[in-house]
Amino acid sequence: MTMQTADHTVTFEPVSENTRLLRDAFGRFATGVTVVTTNSGDGPVGITANSFSSVSLEPPLVLWMPDKGSRRFQYFEDAEHYAIHVLSHEQAEVCNGFVRNAHAFDQLPHRIDDKGVPLIENCLARFECKRFAAYEGGDHLIVLGQVIQAEMRQGDALTFFAGKLGQIAP
Repeated sequence: MTMQTADHTVTFEPVSENTRLLRDAFGRFATGVTVVTTNSGDGPVGITANSFSSVSLEPPLVLWMPDKGSRRFQYFEDAEHYAIHVLSHEQAEVCNGFVRNAHAFDQLPHRIDDKGVPLIENCLARFECKRFAAYEGGDHLIVLGQVIQAEMRQGDALTFFAGKLGQIAP
């Protein structure tokens, strides 16, 4: 197989020996960055995720996909209530904090809602969700949530592209 260069296209069949190539190809899709939070027996927890999408307006549904191999998967696989926070470009440290630590709420403006879910303040958007359904998705779980409350504000989005954080400004 030919190595990728800036000027050449690489075509490949995804197999277990080239998962890095597939991961790099997936990384060509620019996404927003979210932190998903829930309550747990170990207290409030969060996980950084870019696998988020709106699904339906009626009923209001969103999805996200936690990695079954993540140490934090246990907190989210059966979570009945959780919140998805869409991060602004000013919140790269929030993103990185939850990459490193499930309990990265120290020094972070947040509150706990009536379901016990930690809500991070000052995000571009926040979706407070109740679990609607979950489906097997290979090494991830596809989690559908019904939005029970939403919040949004103006600002520029934090993005993830080719393994790097960036910014999209309107």
